[in-house]
Amino acid sequence: MKAAVVNKDHSVGVVEKTLRALEHGEALLTMECCGVCHTDLHVKNGDFGDKTGVILGHEGIGIVKKIGPGVTSLKVGDRASVAWFYKGCGHCEYCTTGNETLCRQVVNAGYTIDGGMAEECIVSADYAVKVPDGLESAAASSVTCAGVTTYKAVKVSGIQPGKWIAIYGLGGLGNLALQYAKNVFNAKVIAIDVNDQQLEFAAQMGADLTINMLSDDAAKIIQEKVGGAHAAVVTATAKSAFNSAVDAMRAGGRIVAVGLPPESMSLNIPRLVLDGIQVVGSLVGTREDLAEAFQFAAEGKVVPKVTKRPLADINTIFHEMEQGKIKGRMVIDFTHK
Repeated sequence: MKAAVVNKDHSVGVVEKTLRALEHGEALLTMECCGVCHTDLHVKNGDFGDKTGVILGHEGIGIVKKIGPGVTSLKVGDRASVAWFYKGCGHCEYCTTGNETLCRQVVNAGYTIDGGMAEECIVSADYAVKVPDGLESAAASSVTCAGVTTYKAVKVSGIQPGKWIAIYGLGGLGNLALQYAKNVFNAKVIAIDVNDQQLEFAAQMGADLTINMLSDDAAKIIQEKVGGAHAAVVTATAKSAFNSAVDAMRAGGRIVAVGLPPESMSLNIPRLVLDGIQVVGSLVGTREDLAEAFQFAAEGKVVPKVTKRPLADINTIFHEMEQGKIKGRMVIDFTHK
């Protein structure tokens, strides 16, 4: 089978690979598609350590071709996911209390184990979430990572219907966060970015207020126009976005950090204490979160913006990603050779 494998020089090679036999609890998927995430770029560049030889991909959707011994959660013909949260240990305090993504023995697809950017992929059957009917595979691929990550973040924000939530960064993650906040949680959404095109698209997707941080003081405008946001989800990777989110909060607000900037954010501790502002992190989502995120997408409440590309384009896609040229999500299509 053909697979996208990390090379020593931080490029990606499209090579022939042979998969091992299935073990207990595993299933083999014939891959239909796999989204290309910014985390894949970090992995191939060695930002999280040398991952030479690993098959990339954690936004995969495939059809079950074969099941191994002991598998009861999937059957041949099912459509299932290959997500960043590949599996946990299943018995630690995190796995047994609804926080399985925090498992200290977590295995991540396309990072610690071969992922879904290949014609076939082995999954841990109990952790591969089935895709509901009515949700096209390329759209579902975006939900396996960008979708579930932002759905979980909005969920963690505690936003209530009719209240104001600020979304910082309206790229592939932020646009989905906007849609979940608006169409699932019925919130009023403020979209903040440095790109006018992203903001125009955000307005088309239902943002109630758009602000360009390059030309305007987002926090000041949010305080003046709505009295401060009740919550914020920061998908941007700039320190300035996190700092702005703190200043944009009303008393009792909650900021959810999703983006991973290289620098530390500045925190006005007296303001956090005196105004009861919370800053929390949110890491992808559990299997239950993914099932919920899939269902909302199947109902049309969230529509990922995807572009299908052949596997041969993978290095070009990463170059476009580094140049900031990608809009929405690039998805590797395995259904057309």
